[in-house]
Amino acid sequence: MAVGENTRRILLQGQGLLRAILRPMWERPLSKRQLGLLLVLAGSAGFIAVLAIDILDAGREGGLGPAQSLALGGTLLILLVGLSLLPLGDRPA
Repeated sequence: MAVGENTRRILLQGQGLLRAILRPMWERPLSKRQLGLLLVLAGSAGFIAVLAIDILDAGREGGLGPAQSLALGGTLLILLVGLSLLPLGDRPA
């Protein structure tokens, strides 16, 4: 059964549009490489966001505070975990 037919069947059963869209996406498990890529993107975006907040808040003096340092450490940890998952291939996560 094609994805379009499956979506149509779910909609006709009254299970909702969101479920019809998301269901085919979850029928196939996420691979370790894909999960690693998502974590690398999230960690990088978080790291850049924390630094951008510090740079844009130019009126304040004192540099990075303890909360920002913890946030940077957390985003780096997420980035490193993502990088460690990339070489593991297409096995399900």
